[in-house]
Amino acid sequence: MNHQRRKINGALAAAALFAPWAEWSQAFPTHPLRMIIPFAPGGTTDVIGRLVAQHLSDLLGQQVIADNRSGASGNIGTDLAAKSPPDGYTMVMSFDGTMTINPHTYRKLPFDPQRDLTPIVNVGQAALVLVTHPSVPASTIQEFTALAKAATSPLYYSSAGMGSTGHVAGELYASRAGIRMTHVPYKGGAAALQDLLAGQIQMLVTALPTVEGLIANGKVRPLAVTSSQRLRTLPKVPTLGELYPGYEVASWYGLLAPASTPSAIIQRLNTDINKVLARPDVRERLDGLGVEVLGGTMEQFAATIRNDTSKWAKVVKDAGIQIE
Repeated sequence: MNHQRRKINGALAAAALFAPWAEWSQAFPTHPLRMIIPFAPGGTTDVIGRLVAQHLSDLLGQQVIADNRSGASGNIGTDLAAKSPPDGYTMVMSFDGTMTINPHTYRKLPFDPQRDLTPIVNVGQAALVLVTHPSVPASTIQEFTALAKAATSPLYYSSAGMGSTGHVAGELYASRAGIRMTHVPYKGGAAALQDLLAGQIQMLVTALPTVEGLIANGKVRPLAVTSSQRLRTLPKVPTLGELYPGYEVASWYGLLAPASTPSAIIQRLNTDINKVLARPDVRERLDGLGVEVLGGTMEQFAATIRNDTSKWAKVVKDAGIQIE
């Protein structure tokens, strides 16, 4: 009898504890939300984040405010999100470099991507593209590889920064192709692109949205893409996987919340963001940016983070990439 009473009392206590959260989640949100974007305005992460924030505001009935907090390859803004109250009112639009590469390249991160953040939804992914200045005497990736092998000193390639997705994608290409290239890191894709256009470096590895317009007007030459299949917008440009089976790199962009955010709130946000991603106008805008819409469940996003973190460990180690 006493045992049964304890069980009932325990159940009532649990229900009483959960009730405020359940009632609160049903009323959520009661005031504006903040979406931290850990990169400067104008970049791919920023454009995607603001697009989602705009349409999510309509669904939630509260404004979702974009808050750019750039620096340290996304670490500053992501750390701010990880240390925010887990009440559902703060999320971060992060990307694969910060979440799955930085844990290997930085000696000490101020946060643990998998412990301190809860995945909401993987918004989309964009292939990277290897582009050269038109003056480089190589019109195909095979010719560029041959040029690099014949060079008496390593060719220069650039990315948005040390340990960025473009950096490790370039190192993976060099490793698979058996060539040497010297990486020149920049503080953002815009600076790297300027030096490519000026002919200071031979190759840039970057997300397609960064250079799509320049490809169209012939100011840069695309040699290969890092996706598993050729892109609809660049059907004549081969994938690196066609030459090196198994090669595939894509930058994904996803939303996460501080760990311990109530699961009911995470589910609500996941459902509404998936509704945003299903809108034809949103899909058309993202497609125009070269971004493939993903969406899906929190569990699927968590699995992607785990798998990519494991994938990049060896690449970073073999390339000797280390940031203090």
